[in-house]
Amino acid sequence: MPLSRLVLIAIGASIGAFGWAAWPIYGFMAFGGDAPLPPVGWLVVPQDAPSDGRTQDRRYAAAGAEALAALETRRARIGAPAMSAAVAIDGEVVWAAAVGWADLPTRTPATPDTIFRVGSTSKALTATALARMVDRGTIDLDAPLATYMPDPRNPGWATITPRQLASHTAGIAHYGDNTDGWGKLKTAALNVRYEDVRDALDVFDGSEMLFAPGEGFSYSSLGTVLLGAVMSEAAGEPYRAVMAAEVFEPADAASTIVSPRRSSPTDDIATPYYLGDGRVRAWRAVDLSHRLPGGGWASTPTDLVRIGALWFDEDFITPETRAEFWTPQRLNDGAVNEQNYAVGWRWRDGDGSEFWLADNANHGGVSRGGQCWLLIFPEDEMVLAFATNVKTEDFVDFGQAYADLYRAFVEE
Repeated sequence: MPLSRLVLIAIGASIGAFGWAAWPIYGFMAFGGDAPLPPVGWLVVPQDAPSDGRTQDRRYAAAGAEALAALETRRARIGAPAMSAAVAIDGEVVWAAAVGWADLPTRTPATPDTIFRVGSTSKALTATALARMVDRGTIDLDAPLATYMPDPRNPGWATITPRQLASHTAGIAHYGDNTDGWGKLKTAALNVRYEDVRDALDVFDGSEMLFAPGEGFSYSSLGTVLLGAVMSEAAGEPYRAVMAAEVFEPADAASTIVSPRRSSPTDDIATPYYLGDGRVRAWRAVDLSHRLPGGGWASTPTDLVRIGALWFDEDFITPETRAEFWTPQRLNDGAVNEQNYAVGWRWRDGDGSEFWLADNANHGGVSRGGQCWLLIFPEDEMVLAFATNVKTEDFVDFGQAYADLYRAFVEE
């Protein structure tokens, strides 16, 4: 029997005996896991960070300078090696910038071309392709999955609809709720490569449903993986090909890629870092291909705002479909779901508070050594995206950058 399988069996036995509290030990021993690490390899982020701001429209030169200063302030405050951001207005990228280092040991500066892991912002990318397929009539948001997958791997999946998967009301487990034991170990090890998202269904196809479709809300990246597989079946081609044809090529988003297991200073990909006590260390190599539709893409803020700007193009996505995708979804009892989640996007009304400054469709993302946020402001026809190569303890510590960036450009 292969050694790797014996290791997984040993981990499984320990978890069965001691619960998931055993994972930090075995995660580090067997896979270099996300467990507490010994005090080696830690780096101090230098105070004097390089910066690279690029204003494509000189009308926004003052706004760009203000936003660049705000970005550097936020980077230093959270202790990140790098942050990057971009803004599109009226369908055009008007500003892009980066501060800090893509890689610390080599002092490689981050630039607007540096690629970051975007985590769950991947869901908004998947939703963009889904909206295109809805407009084409390739997929029906309310058709049962059995329409596209006549022999679902899990009998509980047959009556789920794409709408429920995209709004987290399908009853599919998230990583921690997954009762498919072997699949759960794979999502902990993060060392299996999936070239086709349909093959990644084996990570959770044996898991129990949390509730009947439409009866509740439970955020699930695995549900978005199933959505990607359904989109693949409906289109008759692999999910990655669907994304390329329906989203990345129309947006000229050539820097949006499957998150690599590891990066190097020469490939324009930010090194992902752990963050702790004012220091950072490089994240272990991980394979995120099993969660690609819901959390496995990597991109630049510039690519992300180009994709977001397409939602204002009525020839790309019809106004009717856009409105449907940005409307918070209701459960079977008629109540709006508890997170105000729409179809692949979160919708937030501008309430005049210090945080929610204007109505927006958005999706944030947290990944292994990365965070990202993409926001679309319909009233201003503005798209804003920013990313970093660390994971903060509280997302809001990172996310607060949006208000300064938004104010700089909306005032202009």
